[in-house]
Amino acid sequence: MSDCIFCKIANGEIPSQMAYEDDRIAVFHDLEPQAPVHVLMVPKKHIASLDAAEAEDSALLGHILTTVKKVAAELGLENGYRLVCNCGQDGLQTVQHLHFHLLGKRQMSWPPG
Repeated sequence: MSDCIFCKIANGEIPSQMAYEDDRIAVFHDLEPQAPVHVLMVPKKHIASLDAAEAEDSALLGHILTTVKKVAAELGLENGYRLVCNCGQDGLQTVQHLHFHLLGKRQMSWPPG
């Protein structure tokens, strides 16, 4: 989508502090971090939300999830991390592009919201 901020970041149209990138995903530091380490994992293909993902996206989603371990290690999250995907209005999804928050370097509380 031409007006999607995450598409623009993932395609290099808007500068960001990239933590990891490959041909399918971009991982960049959140501008309003909620933990000492807070990056967003974004598919380069525009998918509005987890609810909008189709069966054809399963390989991409699997790639994102299997890349978490690599990115977490590169960011020094040896004591653990939290991976969050907000979906829809009640889930507080604020950008209509599927993304995962990878947070770490502090003890997380529960329940989260």
